[in-house]
Amino acid sequence: MKQRKRICYTEAQKSLMWDRWQKGESLRTIAQLFDRSHSSVRKIFCSSGGIRPPKRKRSALSLTLCEREIVSRGIATHSSIRAIAAELSRSPSTISREINRNGGYYNYRATHAEQAAWDRGLRPKRCKLASDKKLSQLVAKKLKTQWSPQQIAGWLKREHPDEKDYHVSHETIYKTLYIQARGALKKELIKCLQTKRIIRRPKNSTYKKQGRGGIANAVSISERPPCVEDRAVPGHWEGDLIAGCDNTYIATLVERHSRYVMLAKVKNKDTESVINALIKQAKKLPTELYKSLTWDRGSELADHKRFTLETNIDVYFCDPQSPWQRGSNENTNRLLRQYFPKGTNLAVHSQVALNKVACRLNERPRKTLEYETPAQRFSACVAATG
Repeated sequence: MKQRKRICYTEAQKSLMWDRWQKGESLRTIAQLFDRSHSSVRKIFCSSGGIRPPKRKRSALSLTLCEREIVSRGIATHSSIRAIAAELSRSPSTISREINRNGGYYNYRATHAEQAAWDRGLRPKRCKLASDKKLSQLVAKKLKTQWSPQQIAGWLKREHPDEKDYHVSHETIYKTLYIQARGALKKELIKCLQTKRIIRRPKNSTYKKQGRGGIANAVSISERPPCVEDRAVPGHWEGDLIAGCDNTYIATLVERHSRYVMLAKVKNKDTESVINALIKQAKKLPTELYKSLTWDRGSELADHKRFTLETNIDVYFCDPQSPWQRGSNENTNRLLRQYFPKGTNLAVHSQVALNKVACRLNERPRKTLEYETPAQRFSACVAATG
């Protein structure tokens, strides 16, 4: 079999790759445009961590290639520097510096001067984390406790409002992780991120949605009181199950007002086991702080009537294939995958261990809470009911 000739992608081809990548297309689909395997184009994206390099721009004050050609012709005809400058409507000192930095009057070449100008422009400013070791170490420490870059950036501004040296954007943290050439944060810290991806994934990437079955006597989320929707009143929760291997599950509950998290160990996904676990968890809270529960259409809550009778908590169900209607819970479940990866056995975790994980989440600052922690916001609610 004849081996295909090695391809060197042009700038135009690379630009097309980035356009397709930012639209959410897969590596395999992009590679098919060039009749190549996905590994052939993967290196293009991995070199910058999946982040499109900014397009280089020429300063409006610098000489263009056309102007440099005029300088070269002027030298060839033995024109004076002032005469060349007058033709270009430039200062004589500008032309003098241009010639002197590129070989002198008798060795000046326009193409060489143009390339040298681009090469001299390759002097990127060191990122803030690379130039501030103390800040870099603090960010790394927080990443190791599974704080997100956005949480770290918000917390730093809250803790050091008047110290600009401690202010760093979450985008800078992400780029420093994904673009290893910056040399400030170790590549191993990527594993501390929620997704653990080695390159950034486009926002337009989509996942296949899974359908949900129907449930008898379900009260639709559309009938939920308006006071629940605006999150102004505490005591309204969202819930779901996260799954592991060997038919193991954990029930997750999030309070909408404070984003406070509770986790419950369940024996199985059958409705009796789940309802029993939810009833036990509900009795740990004051009735003023547990008024309603919003769940998806999973069959594990088929016996929701028994839950309501024993706890006096109203249950509302999301519309089919509408996970965004439990946005706080969905976001929390993604965070929990840092502690309970997919494909692992969740039965090995005791209720005590689950409580510790919930505590760690509740002690993370949240952007939606102006970087206050859920534990602080929920404690204020408990104090108000007392």
